Amino acid sequence: MPARPLPPTALALAVLGWISLVLALDAGGTRAAQGVLGLATWALLGVALHRESVPVRVQTAVVVVFATAVEYTCSPLLEVYTYRFDNVPAYVPPGHGLVYLAALWLGRSAYVQRHLTGCAVTVLALGGAYAAWGVTLADRLDVLGLFWFGCLAGFLALGPSRPLYVGAAVVVTYLELLGTAVGTWQWQPYDPTGTVAIGNPPSGAAGGYGWFDLAAVTLTPWLLRRWTGRRATPQELLDRR
Repeated sequence: MPARPLPPTALALAVLGWISLVLALDAGGTRAAQGVLGLATWALLGVALHRESVPVRVQTAVVVVFATAVEYTCSPLLEVYTYRFDNVPAYVPPGHGLVYLAALWLGRSAYVQRHLTGCAVTVLALGGAYAAWGVTLADRLDVLGLFWFGCLAGFLALGPSRPLYVGAAVVVTYLELLGTAVGTWQWQPYDPTGTVAIGNPPSGAAGGYGWFDLAAVTLTPWLLRRWTGRRATPQELLDRR
């Protein structure tokens, strides 16, 4: 008998486990070690995408491209946040693809699918409390986190991928807290203009993945037509949810 496919939650947890291991190893590693971790993360992303539909593969590729552009702009160029070696580690671009897939898989889980409204309300309540703490009681004022939480709330209310946003809220918040705790990266107290205060990490960072997803779902039909000459069927685009 063929092996039963792993449930989406197990896949998401496996990805979170891998990224957690990478961040822990990189916290005291060398730049050469970052390269090895990058190759391994690219390989894992390839394996993860192998089980997905073509539209999801294209969407993930769009996210990787957009997120990588944001990384190089915000870290080495603007220094909104910095990594240990003032670079963008080799595992970060494929890591964004894995984070996107982990959020997608959590959104596909039976529990989230059955209780989507309740999960969305929980995310808004907890995320709102975290963002409010960042602008009232936190040691560092976090205006950027509050703005990004507003983006997340807007996507949960109006966006096309509510299950994915629920998953992103869990995955991205966890990884931001872990990455800053072990010292893999750190956020500056203010943006480059010196006017927008930033927490370490900003509370609503998951809101950024709403923009990445919006770029992915907008560009994927056009890219499929251009590259393969076919349109993604409505069912293919719905299956990713």
